[in-house]
This record gives sequence, C-alpha cells and structure tokens, in this order.
Amino acid sequence: MAYFGPEATFTQEALLTQPDLARADLRALPSISAVLEAVARGEVDLGFVPIENGIEGTVSATIDGLIHDVDLHIQREVVMDIHLHLMASSGSGLADIHVVSSYPHALAQCQKYLARALPRAEQRAANSTADAARVLGESGAAGEAAIAPRLAAERYGLMIVAEDVEDHPENQTRFVLVARTRVPAATGHDKTSIVCFQRADHPGSLHGILGQFAARNINLTKLESRPTKQALGDYCFVIDLSGHVGDEIVADCLRDLRAGLASVKFLGSYPAAGELGPEQRRQADAAWEAADDWLREIRGCIE
Repeated sequence: MAYFGPEATFTQEALLTQPDLARADLRALPSISAVLEAVARGEVDLGFVPIENGIEGTVSATIDGLIHDVDLHIQREVVMDIHLHLMASSGSGLADIHVVSSYPHALAQCQKYLARALPRAEQRAANSTADAARVLGESGAAGEAAIAPRLAAERYGLMIVAEDVEDHPENQTRFVLVARTRVPAATGHDKTSIVCFQRADHPGSLHGILGQFAARNINLTKLESRPTKQALGDYCFVIDLSGHVGDEIVADCLRDLRAGLASVKFLGSYPAAGELGPEQRRQADAAWEAADDWLREIRGCIE
C-alpha cells in the first residue's frame, strides 16, 4: 500500500489507526498524485491519501486526481483529529526562529498563532508537514522551525518548541483508502461519492440534480463544485450522499442521474466514518436479519 509521505505525515498517523492497514507492506510516496498513479498502474494494491480538512476544505490534489486523472474507487474513509506542533533543532527557542516551514494547508491552519508568536518569521511551503520536519532534521538549520505532527519530531530528531499551535483545536482531516475496482459490500452505515457532469449550464440545472436526491429522501453530506478543466466557468459537482450503491433507492437515483446528465463518475460506496458507525452498522445488521426472517416466513406460505 502506498501513502502520502514521507514517513511521519498525518496520513501515516491516520493509516496506523487502522490495524489491517498498519500490517500492510507500506510505501511512502512524495506526492498525492504519485500515490493515485501508483494504484492506477497496479504498482500497489491500495493508496491512502487526505481528501478533506475541516478548516481548509477539500484537498485539491486528491479530488481533482480522482475526477480527472485516475479511475479508482474509495474503499473506506478515516477521520482523525489534527494537532500541529512547532518543532526545531535541539537547543532552539521561540525567540531564535525566523523561518517556519510546513505544508500550505498546515500553515493556513496556524495563522493566528504565527501572527501572535512569530509575526516576523518567514513562512515557507513544503511538500508535506513531515517533509518540512525531515528537511529541517537533516539540515539542522539554526533559526528554522517546522510545523508538523508529533510523530515527525520523534522520527526526525527535532524538539517540540510549542504544542497544539493550530488555530482551531476541533480541526479534523478526512482520509480515504482507494483501489482500482473493488466496491466494499454494504454495511448499513455507508457513504457514496459521485461526480456529476452537466450537458450544459442552464438555469435550474443544479436544482434538477438535487431534486433527484430530495425526491427519494437521500441525505447529502457534501456538495462541491469543481472546474472541469475544459473552459472557464465550466463546473462539475462532487457529491457525497448517505447510502450504498447496493441499496435500491440509491441505485435508482444514480440511474436517473446518469440518464439525464452528460456523465456521472462513480467514486465509490464505502463504510462511513464516525464514532457511532460501528454501533449503527450492528443495529442495521440486526434489523436486516430480523426483516429477512420476517420475509422468509411470509414467503414460506407461498403454495
């Protein structure tokens, strides 16, 4: 399995919360696009990448890659609390720091802290939070710091100067596991992701799409427009909805959407994350078994 590296990224940290994934043969790759391409080419079986942050929103490299560059299916989602730490070489203090490096999303999540604690420090973009820590750990540059996960400080021999420097302590990031073809079986607490492409932009076009879900009482958990990369002002819609493609009501909705639009790209049906997910899945299984027993009894009366 490939993941967005190097070692000690939040991506790896999230991956290690999944016991089955942690046992895989792991390969860190330098970019999100490299992970997606490695899966698409069959060099690895699975890929693990960030797709959405609670503060900064969608990770463009992931969603645009899934829309335009590769044909992969999401297998599961993992949501993890994000805590960022300011780290530097041993012996450095806050007053010594004049350069701070990190992934742009991470820097953006720490602007209030940086304005207050390091208002004159130069901010530099890195390929990832962990890569900022790796480069600093290898160079040992005085006066420089990185914003990265705690795991990165341990991995690259850095000292944490300030903990939890994120502006929003409730910050979370959503990660997805992707594969080439497989669609996991329905669990009773699932999410489906699709991309809708319009034939032409006209008044009421989005309303027509949303009406398909409203008519079936299907809940949408995310709706986002993304450029199609064809022309300025030409957009497609990324939609996350509650339910599984194996559910008749969801399948019927997707069928009508596909018939009425230029195209619909299926990104996957997979178990939804969340603390209540396992319990909801257990309840759904129990309800399904009870309903199956009821139906079997009725059908047993057929002569």
